[in-house]
Amino acid sequence: MTLLQNDHISEIRDGKRVIIKKPELLAPAGNLEKLKIAVHYGADAVFIGGQEFGLRSNAGNFSIEEIHEGVEFAKKYGARIYVTTNIFAHNENMDGLEEYLCALENAGAAGIIVADPLIIETCKQVAPKLEIHLSTQQSLSNWKAVQYWKEEGLQRVVLARETGAEEIKLMKEKVDIEIESFVHGAMCIAYSGRCVLSNHMTARDSNRGGCCQSCRWDYDLYAVEDEEEKPLFDADDDAFAMSPKDLKLIESIPKIIELGIDSLKVEGRMKSIHYIATVVSVYRKVIDAYCADPDNFKIKREWLEELDKCANRETASSYFEGQPGYEQQMFGIHGKQTTYDFVGMVLEYDEDSKMVTLQQRNYFKPGDEVEFFGPEIENFTVIIDEVWDEDGVSLDAARHPLQIVRFKCEQKLYPHNMMRKEMR
Repeated sequence: MTLLQNDHISEIRDGKRVIIKKPELLAPAGNLEKLKIAVHYGADAVFIGGQEFGLRSNAGNFSIEEIHEGVEFAKKYGARIYVTTNIFAHNENMDGLEEYLCALENAGAAGIIVADPLIIETCKQVAPKLEIHLSTQQSLSNWKAVQYWKEEGLQRVVLARETGAEEIKLMKEKVDIEIESFVHGAMCIAYSGRCVLSNHMTARDSNRGGCCQSCRWDYDLYAVEDEEEKPLFDADDDAFAMSPKDLKLIESIPKIIELGIDSLKVEGRMKSIHYIATVVSVYRKVIDAYCADPDNFKIKREWLEELDKCANRETASSYFEGQPGYEQQMFGIHGKQTTYDFVGMVLEYDEDSKMVTLQQRNYFKPGDEVEFFGPEIENFTVIIDEVWDEDGVSLDAARHPLQIVRFKCEQKLYPHNMMRKEMR
């Protein structure tokens, strides 16, 4: 593969090849708590949605004040914040655009993710410090189109989810621009989100932030003959669905890095903090391990098992490794593969008393075997002994959402470490 001259991937140091172009790990965040967890667990950058011009109207979107707070937090860790402004704007969506872009620039956001040329051109004029990243909503999948957007002055393009490795290789050979590609998360049954099922069924515009995920619903099939509906299913048939499996490219990370892809994107701004922490921490470990010693790298089974511990559906490599077949779709099933429940997040740990102060996120009780994980520790399991509330009252279970509880743990823990238990 011949990459552009300024796009060196690796070099020899002390007789060993190392990766010198480590890609950015880009995580999703639907609110401030998720943003902080993403950064704490190893994200180099976080993409968020503001309260205007974005495609997730039902996510916990950020006010300008919250964006500023998130930017200041991220800076402490050397991380960057990008804001989605990726609607396709209609005439009624144009009011307030200039003021909003200026507010994002003043809040310190590093850039915006955008699909509509109106927003691109307006940003160039009124908020020139913001980087402009082309959204996946533009369904970018060939190098000529990449070249076009480079000539338009964009710093980065986010590829269509339907783009394969060989297509990306040619883009990197032909055009000197940052490329961002999805590596994990939900896939759309339509072409990179260009869908009107939601509009038709619920009058919620999927390209202006209102997608109701119609493709995930269960359907019964009928044929209309002589103005009568005749069922094409039996009563015991599985419901018909048209959803693809979720994307998972953890085992393709070596190829992705060697292609020179600049940013690896995890989808899921509406996912839980447990999901974000788990997925980000695994991809962080794999990226770092490969970059440190690519020629001796091996994927560890524990990394693959770790990804299955958070809430997700069945997964596949989708288009990256070739054209997907029917095996990468889900027909008649929803395919959830969660093996663990997230039950709490560590707030404090007292090394002298070995006492954990934990915020409960799901039911657990004395006698349960639980697992702790976090960026400062190796995963370990313990059996919970006695549990107390904030007033020192012994509890038979931690059953109230967000309840603050305390218990002993001999192994050291840190704030934001997470506790989960295996589903039985």
